[in-house]
Amino acid sequence: MPLTSKTTAHNISLNAEDIDFIPNAKAFKHAILAHIKSAKQRIYITALYLEEDDAGREILAALYSAKQDNPALNIKIFVDAHRAQRGLIGQPNCLGNQDFYRKIAEQHTHKIELYGVLVKTKELFGVLHLKGLIFDDTVIYTGASINDVYLHQAQKCRFDRYHKLHCADLADSMVDFIHRFFIDPGFSPLLNTPITMDRKTQKSLAKKQKLMLKKANYSTQVHADKQGDIKVSPLAGFGARSNRVNSCIRDLFKTSRDSLTLFTPYFNLPGVISRDLKKTLKRGVKVTMIIGDKTANDFFIAPDKVFSKIGIIPYIYEILLCRFVKRHQHYIDKGLLNIHLWQNKEHSYHLKGMVVDEQYHLLTGNNLNPRAWSLDLENALLLEDRQKNLLDKWHHELAEVMQFTKKITHSKDLDSLADYPKQVKDPIRKLQLTQIDRLFKRFM
Repeated sequence: MPLTSKTTAHNISLNAEDIDFIPNAKAFKHAILAHIKSAKQRIYITALYLEEDDAGREILAALYSAKQDNPALNIKIFVDAHRAQRGLIGQPNCLGNQDFYRKIAEQHTHKIELYGVLVKTKELFGVLHLKGLIFDDTVIYTGASINDVYLHQAQKCRFDRYHKLHCADLADSMVDFIHRFFIDPGFSPLLNTPITMDRKTQKSLAKKQKLMLKKANYSTQVHADKQGDIKVSPLAGFGARSNRVNSCIRDLFKTSRDSLTLFTPYFNLPGVISRDLKKTLKRGVKVTMIIGDKTANDFFIAPDKVFSKIGIIPYIYEILLCRFVKRHQHYIDKGLLNIHLWQNKEHSYHLKGMVVDEQYHLLTGNNLNPRAWSLDLENALLLEDRQKNLLDKWHHELAEVMQFTKKITHSKDLDSLADYPKQVKDPIRKLQLTQIDRLFKRFM
């Protein structure tokens, strides 16, 4: 059964050899630096953040170096405005990355443009989660941002999925979207200039930006003579209603016939997806879910470290998963539902996306949680591979991920509240069940 025309209305043709699966974070970083060096016309990067750390400095230095060597090179970077103007969680005295952007800009004659996108008036209620790195006619798509852990600069790494697509039509479509919704309206301030925009003005611009983004979508001008064996559809979504990314995710569940593989780092499915998943299992579709273990969560704090209350978050995700396993034990016993927890030393897990019937590949930064579903600005690339020409590459990617997983066959395979450290138990016990549901089903 094909996907709805609404989902695939803007598909672009390319060939299987135009698509590469980048194997890991270090290779991803190498690809970024190589493409910065070789770019001739344009570089557009959208990410949640570009951090002031070793990796962030190296990438930004490479971008400025390329600009000095070729002043005509069009370089534009887009990050979430709120995230760029505050410190990391646990670092209240940090001034954020904006000062870093300004200092670097002052050191160079030829400037690049670094924008802060104001998705919502407050970060809690939504951020720029639109992803993609464009180098001339090549798109690198990943859920990763740019900092030490995402690029595996040191010992710890936050693993993601990384795909490279060489396709001028796709690159043009993504650049066109950025101009129509970020640059041309004038609602996204430059962050690497001496001008400081006051909070009142930012709030006003964010309200205007929000109204525009509710209608955001990709447009394509496809070369009529290009016929490839793979179709790619760029999708954008913002808000719970008329969201093309959400619609595509639901379509993939509804049209699946044989198999569905799902990646998510945080186990907290939106209610509508939980219901779609149950219907998918009832139809006899084999569902594989690859989820991050609590120790592979961004917020996990090792028992020997100084504890902060934010450290209870990974444990609550595990509680939600345990409930889910209990409710779906019948499907696990039948072999229809296969749940795998990913854990690899001290590394963290940030993989997202779906593969359906080994024909449809959804590449996205969407975490498949309520926040992504209704608050953040998200995008995705849907690859339609009817002839399964990407099968070998997909199986290789899957095998690389699965080597660090363990299969969950029963709720007893997961830790319970009694197993948690005291500093975790006490605050969780103080939370009522309804409080956990209300908070996590909305914002996490």
